[in-house]
Amino acid sequence: MFKKLFAEREEKDLTQEQMARIIKVDRSIISKWENNKEIIPLKHLNTYANYFNVSFDYLAGLSKIKQYENINKELNKKLIGKRIKEFREKNNLTLRQVAKILNTTSSTISAYEQGKVLIQTSFAYEIAKKYNISMDWLCGKTKGAVQ
Repeated sequence: MFKKLFAEREEKDLTQEQMARIIKVDRSIISKWENNKEIIPLKHLNTYANYFNVSFDYLAGLSKIKQYENINKELNKKLIGKRIKEFREKNNLTLRQVAKILNTTSSTISAYEQGKVLIQTSFAYEIAKKYNISMDWLCGKTKGAVQ
C-alpha cells in the first residue's frame, strides 16, 4: 500500500535503524511497513510525510504530486471527522453504507466523524482510492476541497 516509504528512506540514505529512531518504533516495525506486512498507523505515516516533506497521496501511490502547498503538519481528529462526514454527505452515503464499504460498524464511522478516534490508515486509503479524493484532504493535511 505505501511502497514509497522504502524509496523515500533510501533516497535520504537512511537505514531502517535510523528511521526507527526518527519514528520512535522498533526497526522490525519499519521493515514490516516497508514490506507491506503491516499497515502503518496514521500518526506514524504523518511523521514520515512530515520528515520527508511529501504527501500521503504520494506515499500511498495515489498521486505523483510529492507535496501540496499549505500543508498541515499535525493531525486533528475533529477536522478529520468533519472531512469524513463532508465526504459521506457529498456522496449521499449513510453511516451504514460507509461502514459496509470499509467492513466495519456504523458506530466506528460515527466515532471517526465525531473526532473521538483517529481513522485507521487503511480506511482513509480505501476511501481516497475508491472515491478518487485526496487522502491528504481527508486527513486534514490540505485545505483544498474534495477532489
